[in-house]
Amino acid sequence: MKLFRVLQPGPRTTIQDSGRQHYQRHGLAQGGAADRFAFLSCNKLLDNDLNDACLEMTLGGLSMEALANVSIAIAGADCQATINGVSAPAWQSYALRAGDRLSFSTPGTGRHTYLAVKGGLRSAHKFDSQSVVVREQIAGLSALEEGDSLVGVSQQPTLARYFPEELIPAYDAPLTMGVVPGYQFERFSSTDRARFVTSTYQLSSQSDRMGYRLENGTLGTPPEGIVSEGIAFGAVQVPGDGNPVILLQDRQTIGGYPKLGSLCAVDCYRLAQARPGQSIGFRWIDISEAQSARVLFEERFRRSRWTSQGDLVWS
Repeated sequence: MKLFRVLQPGPRTTIQDSGRQHYQRHGLAQGGAADRFAFLSCNKLLDNDLNDACLEMTLGGLSMEALANVSIAIAGADCQATINGVSAPAWQSYALRAGDRLSFSTPGTGRHTYLAVKGGLRSAHKFDSQSVVVREQIAGLSALEEGDSLVGVSQQPTLARYFPEELIPAYDAPLTMGVVPGYQFERFSSTDRARFVTSTYQLSSQSDRMGYRLENGTLGTPPEGIVSEGIAFGAVQVPGDGNPVILLQDRQTIGGYPKLGSLCAVDCYRLAQARPGQSIGFRWIDISEAQSARVLFEERFRRSRWTSQGDLVWS
């Protein structure tokens, strides 16, 4: 069933779910929603399966016409969305009728905005996922273009819901990220290891879903390259110029730059919303802290529920 027609696709709008697992050995990137917190929140607002595919907008700009009655939810960077010219703030659900026009401008803070539809979007399903990694050019998986139609399932209207204000992130706040030391940690000088966690970096404009480059905290003597090895989500690799790069959802599958360690996954989701120039710092953590944070993150979404009054029970 066609739910929307794309009038303007924005700088880059793609369909994303939780990404594809177990295909890196075949050279395919993981993909998936860059900010998993906003992605899951969007589906939670509609009582969707938490893996249902959503739209991910980078810096907004999307405009669409509803082709059927459809329930939607918006989360992530607030792009000052409007429905027929009327404000539609993020972190809420809405009911649209056929003919309604939904538009997004550029967010003041944050980078990625998510749009879910009741029952999830339906699109090409390749390698166990609907996620789009643009550079891979997999047939049927590409960024939205003008005139495209978005397909879903027939729907029943849903109650208007609001994500609790106290859970909504402030995307312009300075960030301190937890890093687990990695395989090449000991190859970095003690001075550079200390400099990494005492410096304040700024996010470079040379950043995208593949990796976020940091500036203004250059490491002085990074070790030479290594034999290429698999790259984990959140890996902090350091090329010869000494500026760390944090590798994210669309990262390459192998690489030969030495790595200080890997960010805690939950911190990666928050980092995904950072904009160029934003301040970023780091602290060392052990793997048990990183694992506990990830388990708690996932369990909270699985266990949370809506009351009959429309309140979210979050524990």
